[in-house]
Order: sequence, then C-alpha cells, then structure tokens
Amino acid sequence: MNIVPDTSAVIDGRVSERVDDGTYEGATILVPEAVVGELESQANAGRDSGWDGLEELQRLTNHADDGTITVDYIGRRPSSGEQDAAHEGDIDALIRDLADDHDATLLTSDGVQAEVAKAKGLAVEYVEPRGRGKEHLVIEEFFDDQTMSVHLKVGTKPKAKRGELADMHYEAIREEVSTEADLKEWAHDIEESARSSPEGFVELQEPGMTIVQFHDFRIAVARPPFADALEITAVRPIAKTEMEDYEFADELKSRLSERQRGVLISGAPGAGKSTFAQAVAEFLNDSDYAVKTMEKPRDLQVGPEITQYTALGGEMEKTADSLLLVRPDYTIYDEVRKTNDFSVFADMRLAGVGMVGVVHATRAIDALQRLVGRVELGMIPQVVDTVVYIEAGEVHTVYDVTTEVKVPAGMTAEDLARPVIQVRDFETKKPAYEIYTFNRQVVTVPLDGDGEGGQDESSVGRIARQEIEREIRSIARGHVDVELQGQNKAVVYVDEDDISYVIGKGGGRITDVEQRLGIDIDVRTHEENPKMGDSAGSSSGSVSGAGSASGNGQMSDGTVVTPEITSRHVVVRMDEHVGETVEVRADGEYLFTATVGRGGDIQVSRGSAIADELEDAIDRKKQITVVTA
Repeated sequence: MNIVPDTSAVIDGRVSERVDDGTYEGATILVPEAVVGELESQANAGRDSGWDGLEELQRLTNHADDGTITVDYIGRRPSSGEQDAAHEGDIDALIRDLADDHDATLLTSDGVQAEVAKAKGLAVEYVEPRGRGKEHLVIEEFFDDQTMSVHLKVGTKPKAKRGELADMHYEAIREEVSTEADLKEWAHDIEESARSSPEGFVELQEPGMTIVQFHDFRIAVARPPFADALEITAVRPIAKTEMEDYEFADELKSRLSERQRGVLISGAPGAGKSTFAQAVAEFLNDSDYAVKTMEKPRDLQVGPEITQYTALGGEMEKTADSLLLVRPDYTIYDEVRKTNDFSVFADMRLAGVGMVGVVHATRAIDALQRLVGRVELGMIPQVVDTVVYIEAGEVHTVYDVTTEVKVPAGMTAEDLARPVIQVRDFETKKPAYEIYTFNRQVVTVPLDGDGEGGQDESSVGRIARQEIEREIRSIARGHVDVELQGQNKAVVYVDEDDISYVIGKGGGRITDVEQRLGIDIDVRTHEENPKMGDSAGSSSGSVSGAGSASGNGQMSDGTVVTPEITSRHVVVRMDEHVGETVEVRADGEYLFTATVGRGGDIQVSRGSAIADELEDAIDRKKQITVVTA
C-alpha cells in the first residue's frame, strides 16, 4: 500500500497516528519534496505549523527505523514561484500528480484538495483537520467576567487587566512562571483553532507576529526576533453598551440621524472609544442606515448586519475604493492613526459617506489638531464636524466644528478677517477654540467662557511676539527685544545703530512689516526699555517668554535634532509631529516657529535670515532643539 500525504495531513500528525493504530503497518509512505519545502518555509517564517510538520516527519523516520513502515521522499522541490503561489493550488497540484504517478492513496486534511483529487479519479483518504468546530481556547481559563486582557510571556507570571472600565488594574493572576513549552502549546492551540473554526481567522501573519480573531477575542502572538521572547496578548471587550448609556445620547442620536456626519471619537488607550464606536454603529444600523466598518485588525463587536472590512491587499485605500462602490451611509474607521488613514478618512467623507473615526488623543482638541497639515485647513469642517472625547467609558466632551470668515478673537482690525474654524462646546454652544492661519502658521487658540479675547498669552500673544521678532531680526543687525502692548500694538527695542535701518527711508521698511503682520510697531532703542536692567543683556531668545531654557542655557524640554543642510534648504526632520506648530531653538534660544509639513520635516530656504541664523548656530556647535509650541 502506497500513501502520499499532503502538507495538511503531515502538519496534523495524521500519518503517524495511522501507523500507531496499525492502519498503515507495512505501508510505503511517499513524502513529496514539495511538502518538505512547504514545511521548511513555514518553520523559517516562525510558524508553529512548520515545526509541527517537521516533527511528524521525524516520527515517520523513527517508525521506518523500527521496520514498521517504509519512507521514501519523491518528486522535486517547488520553485520559489510555486511557493509564492501555494495559495492558488500549485503545490497541491504537484502532490496530486505524484499520487497519480505512484498509484498511491492521497491522505489529506484539506477539503478542497480532497474534492479536486476525487474529481481527477484519485484514491483519497480525507480526515477532519484537528480543531474543527472548536468552541473554546485553552487560554480562556485566564479570563473571568471582569478581565479585559491577558498577557502571557516566557519567564513571567501570567498577568491580566481586570476591573471596571473606570478602574482597571494590571495584576498577576497565577503564581507559576510561564515556560516556553506553555507558550508554544497555547500559541499552537490559538492559531490552529483560528484556522479550523468558522468562528475564527488569522488576521495577519508576518515573521515574528501573528494576529488572530477568535469569537470576540483578538490575540497577538509575538515571537523572536520581533519580540525578545514568545509572548501572547489576548484582548476582548468586557462591556456592550448602547447609545442610551451615554450622556448627550438624545442629542447625539439626533445629530447623527439628520444627515451623514464626519465624527472623530477620541480618548486615551483603554478609555472606551471602541465600545462607544460599537454603540454608534449599532444605533445607525437600527436607524436604517447601511453601516460598514474599516478595521485592521477587525475587533469591533457588532451585529451580523454590519459587514467588517479590513485592509484590502494590505492597503486601506483599496478598501475605501471598494466601499465607495458598495455605497454605505456610514463607515466606522477603527483606528485613524497615520497620515494615510487621515487621507482615506477625508477622501471618503468628501465623497459623501458618513464617517466615524476612532483616534488616540489625550484631549478632545488634540484629535482635531491631528488633521492639521494632513487636510487643507479650510476643508477640516467638511471632513469633521463633531468630536466626541471619551474618558473612563463616559462621554466627557463633545465639540461642534464649523467655519466662518471673521476677525479672530483677540484681534480688532477688520482687514485681519480670515477663514476661522470655530470649535464650540456642544453642551453650552460657546466657542472653546479657534483655529486659523496667522502669518503662514496654523494657530489653535483656546478661548474663555464667553469666547471674547480669552486666549492665553502662550498662544496668540506668543506667536505674535515670535513673528514680530523674526521679521525685525531679519532686518536688524544687533539684539532685538519685543514687548506686546495690547492685541494690535508692539514696541520693538533694537540697538541705536539699527534704528534708521529698521525704520527705513520715510518709514517704508517698518510700514511693510506692520502691514504684513497687521500690528502697529513702535521702534525704540534698548536704552528706552524700562526693563533694560532685567533683559537688555539677555539673548534674543528671551523674548519668546516660553521659559524653556534653564540658567545654564540648557533646554529643560524639547527634542534634540540634527538639521541636514542641502544645496537649497536646511531641513529639520520631525516625522512624529506632522502638522504640529513647533519652535526651533539653539542652546535654548528661540530661533523661529514653523509648522511641520506633510512630509514630516521643516524646510528653511538657504539664504534667508532664518536659515543663516540656523546655520550659524550649527557652525557654533549649538544644540538644536524643537519644542511643541
């Protein structure tokens, strides 16, 4: 009797199982080299299935040494192209051909392989794959009703996050330290159960990381070299909520129902953002809206009427293109994190789809600011008109986002009118923030309770002072101090030799600066500065008023950077701060303010006054730091 096992049968240990029970005693086991190649590839990728299959081949060798069976390796190894196309059936075809050539019975746990072989007239023995229909995982023993996540790692005690949403505790749940054998057994159970059960699937499979969805569990299995040791993290939702469980429920339901909206649900990790998003999705579905989700990985717990999509071909842009053909009324995007996610979110919203995005943020306004630099400023209210901030499982803050052309709060000259994004408190209807451009910078200004001139000095006043200083320093040759006097007037103190140079012939130069900034500027000498005794001898960085330099000139905060000087620009890389307004300083002294571009950098044209000053600081070996403004 000749037997040709395919990869699935070898991985499941079905050949040695039949040798042990006497079914295959005296049989010749013909192992295709294609099977060996597949197992080797899986083992090299860190998949337990590959190692399990190799262990099965070693068991067959031991049986052959005992004389119970004969083992021969036949056929050829698959090419790299065939390996890559394994999911299309190329390797299965090789194995079927070998079974046909050797007049052998094909042993398989693959239902498709079995049906194709039967259609071709081959003798087939089909065995159910291990784990078929499995309802529970071994690691479920670590969960109770208040367990949100379980954390298992080689050499450590099992730990869990347990408690209510507002009061989670990270604690050890077993005294015994987990061994590598324990973790391997649990990981194998998780992965095989996900592959064989209709209630599970493997969401992502990369060298060093596997993400599995099984029932309502999302499980990440990390392996070396990606992780320093084998680790399993299993998460599940512990709360199922409805919109009625939250504050402002009636108002939010009315707002979402009246037309498609652009909504950002924000909050810190573990605050309950996804739980609220699930409640929103269920409400919209019950309100006769067609609702879909975009998730990577998929872990929102929603009803069967809501289809959950992941990244198509690894790209959310392709998912978005497909969804636009499906034409949902609302799409829940979990999570909007990278620049590409915000771009996809904006494109779908501008195409008329209602969008609800889940965003990590420590304040409600931070969620909106993450759009700055990623979406044209004037388009933000069309993309997002509602921000919901979740804290400890509750709706903490809701903002209404609109735009209008007006003079920003704190300014009075009518010619300073510009498009202003107004962020209003949803409950009180009073303005909380204004976002607008000020001299080519995007400024977010917090307002007081009545929205009149409530910005603090660290926002508009500081930006205005920095811009005035930058303009005057590009003209003056010596030290510059700036003092604001009200919202639309400033006094600039310069060296006596610079007075005529700064003012210019007939006042033309300073008039140009005033018109650009919309502020009246009075130019005086340092000797006329009443604070001369305190500040005249300080560096120009003292005018920033930020208090960020210590007495020895070292930065007390900020990120140290190494600018790159190219033929045309001085470039400062700030990949993690796209769209943010930042200050660039040298040894704690303020140089200039800029907004980090979409490419994650600040580019200053060489030959400009700012670039000259920055290059001079670099030449003098000063420490260049960047601080969020």
